[in-house]
Amino acid sequence: MNSELLRKLPKIDELLNEEKIMRASEGLPRSQVKDALRKVIDEKRKLLLNDHADEEEVAYGRIVEEAVIAVTACGRKSLRRVINGTGVVLHTNLGRARLSRAAIEAVCEAAGNYSTLEYDPAAGCRGSRHDHVESVITRITGAEAAMVVNNNAAATMLCLAALGKGREIIISRGELVEIGGSFRIPEIMEESGAFLREVGTTNKTKYSDYEENIGENTGALLKVHTSNYKIIGFTEEVSLQELKQLAQAHHLPLIYDMGSGLLIGLEEVGISGPTVREGLTAGADVILFSGDKLLGGPQGGVIAGKKTYIEKMKRHPLARVLRVDKMTLAAMEATFRAYYDEERAMREIPVLSMLTKSGGLLEQEARELKRKIEEKNLGFDLRVEPSVGKVGGGSAPAAVLEGYAVSLSHGKIPVQIIEAALREGELPVIVRVSHDRILIDPRTMTEREQQETADKLEEIVKEKQR
Repeated sequence: MNSELLRKLPKIDELLNEEKIMRASEGLPRSQVKDALRKVIDEKRKLLLNDHADEEEVAYGRIVEEAVIAVTACGRKSLRRVINGTGVVLHTNLGRARLSRAAIEAVCEAAGNYSTLEYDPAAGCRGSRHDHVESVITRITGAEAAMVVNNNAAATMLCLAALGKGREIIISRGELVEIGGSFRIPEIMEESGAFLREVGTTNKTKYSDYEENIGENTGALLKVHTSNYKIIGFTEEVSLQELKQLAQAHHLPLIYDMGSGLLIGLEEVGISGPTVREGLTAGADVILFSGDKLLGGPQGGVIAGKKTYIEKMKRHPLARVLRVDKMTLAAMEATFRAYYDEERAMREIPVLSMLTKSGGLLEQEARELKRKIEEKNLGFDLRVEPSVGKVGGGSAPAAVLEGYAVSLSHGKIPVQIIEAALREGELPVIVRVSHDRILIDPRTMTEREQQETADKLEEIVKEKQR
């Protein structure tokens, strides 16, 4: 039986002439299409040889349908746009901060043209790539100097390597955080060549714990903001101001890894903690933070502080290893420029705008999304319900972002099937599922994305009801 079915498997050239496959392969190299078709046939052949397929499994029509799926997939970009309907503003898996229009335009200009990346037109000679962001960062934060590397972990490593290699860095046990992807502060310190000196306990660290552990081989004091978790109850920590007094008394640099990069106070939405400027004013000699979290810019590790320390980092061999490209610098400069006017920043930087949307506006947006879906008459049970969003990205885990979401279910199509279909295809729509209903949160969506989501739901229902 299987030998007969093996002989009936279609030839590649035969499949290439199928109209559906021809449409799916439009614009793709012929060799790539052949490879995709060959994989489908090879898989069917393998199933038959192992007695794992019947006549239905290798029917010609089924092979054509699977070939269309395979050809379509091979022409699809791996890194592509998705619609974030989760309400998580800094969704790490979805790329964290959404850039402002000004930052996007700056990236496009830098990417599509030659630029002044390392050239000084006024002097007619080589310049420094650090110059493009240093002046705007120092103006916004009040730091003496600044530079940018490729993420905050890189900023931490460069800082420790330049200021503490071969010496002890004192840090509280309660601040030995894991920063995501199993990367931990102790491991970064070890790779930098600095030695970790833990003081205090997980929940309590006192001024005397730092003071008693300072010795001849101490290189710096390091404070890490626990932005991705909170310890509550019987706790104690030493403030930046207190650590500054201790650092000055022993002529040591005080490094503050604040992580999230808050530039504007957002207490109104439950995001507490010092801003970058406040951290520097409180006594940090060097401050480190991410570009793609609360700052609302591209991925990058921003290092700001005293000029003598920043210059030492710029000259360190790791600075070249960890440097950023022209597109990151362009986006970073444009993002920081928006902060010249805080009202403009709140309006134009998507992260800030999403975080501070009022409940009334979010309810209005949810009702508009519900209307867009309703007018398609798809048979959904639709409701607008209170919803709680998240900051995400390891930032402000205790913040509660109250808002509204569209809740839906379908009498004939299981929620799990709808959710899977939403995230599959050329434009994935990522949503939440709760109590056997899909939740779509408009906080993290544009008006265009609301319409695209409604269109995708229409496509799913029509497909499943055929």
